[in-house]
Amino acid sequence: MALMDIVVPDIGDFDEVGVIELLVQAGDTVKAEQSLITVESDKASMEIPSSHAGVVKEMRVKLGDKVKQGSVVLVLEASDAPAAASEPKTAPAPASPAPAAPESGVNAAPAAAPAVAPAAVAAPAAAPAAAQALPAHQPASPAPGLPHASPSVRKFARELGVPLAEVQGTGPKGRITAEDVQNFTRRVMAGSQQTQAQAARAPAGGGGAGLDLLPWPKVDFAKFGPIERKELSRIKKISGANLARNWVMIPHVTNNDEADITELEAFRVQTNKENEKSGVKVTMLAFVIKAVVAALKKFPEFNASLDGDALVYKQYFHIGFAADTPNGLVVPVLKDADQKGILQISAEMAELAKKAREGKLGAADMQGGSMSISSLGGIGGTHFTPIINAPEVAILGLSKSQMKPVWDGQQFVPRLLLPLSLSYDHRVIDGAAAARFNAYLGAVLADYRRILL
Repeated sequence: MALMDIVVPDIGDFDEVGVIELLVQAGDTVKAEQSLITVESDKASMEIPSSHAGVVKEMRVKLGDKVKQGSVVLVLEASDAPAAASEPKTAPAPASPAPAAPESGVNAAPAAAPAVAPAAVAAPAAAPAAAQALPAHQPASPAPGLPHASPSVRKFARELGVPLAEVQGTGPKGRITAEDVQNFTRRVMAGSQQTQAQAARAPAGGGGAGLDLLPWPKVDFAKFGPIERKELSRIKKISGANLARNWVMIPHVTNNDEADITELEAFRVQTNKENEKSGVKVTMLAFVIKAVVAALKKFPEFNASLDGDALVYKQYFHIGFAADTPNGLVVPVLKDADQKGILQISAEMAELAKKAREGKLGAADMQGGSMSISSLGGIGGTHFTPIINAPEVAILGLSKSQMKPVWDGQQFVPRLLLPLSLSYDHRVIDGAAAARFNAYLGAVLADYRRILL
């Protein structure tokens, strides 16, 4: 047994990050690669792992402390079996909430800024030169088959929460190395900062000069009466810049429609009764996500993004949804919704929403969306204009469903109608296509059998 200091490893291009969670305490027995603390940068949260197994003798950090690479986390009485040399011990996981500014800016009441993803990033200071050399992480459709990596690298990636399918291997024959996993983490944590800074200077999907606007007015509000000053939450700071950029740079148009969900709501209620023991609660949003996937398949221009003068059509179906948290709205992304049933979608949505409320969303949890949904149905309203979550080209807003009299050709009958507000990028989508998309979506929700056609 020997006493040793466990220090913060290389966490990317960050001078200091705050400690937001202590995962162990003095006296605890820890394993090699077990998470010790959670730290948070302006982009994401991550867990710092232990390089050795042993017993914690003394904690050297507390909540709220600022740490950097080399800072001592704790004193460990190490066991005789240190972590295997073949398994890397650096690079923390981008594991927690980060209001990481994904590539977005959505709002919920303006469309869930998720990060409710629809999400954004406050214009941060220019990234260090080292960070500028790193390309931002761009989630991609996983390649078929297992990623080419050794068992130790697979274990390392699992502990850091890194999806190997999205890591570019640099070893022989494309083999993924430990360094590739570490570099992926750095790109997620720091690379997007460069991307967003560039995006703030140019319109989405193309170059262009910034806006020549008048300076924001400076007012001494205390001259007019008592005031109270409160700082914006981190999520609002992060999302604000993206929301402003997206609203100004994207020519928004919103198409409003209504879907008759009378039968679908009855089916949802019955499904929850029959599956009460499973613990999975099916919401209307799960059905809407599946219906949106069907609409994206029928109208592929909605599942696209502008890249300069080209349009990139995505072959995957990742749907972002707004999640309300104590600190603001974030937008987790449910991956591969086309390959999942309603019960699985409901279960994964519940898990992502729980991670969001607990501040455990990683940067990768909020990136790669095909289209986002901002739902205000549990609150109220008839229609609204959600802000597009760039680089997506459309976002769907859901308001509160209401019983209304509908003429069936002979009489007025009560029907449950769900308001649909579809905002779209007019550079990519014209009004007729948007109207058809919304109409088709309404038809699927009115008769879910259409999803099989």
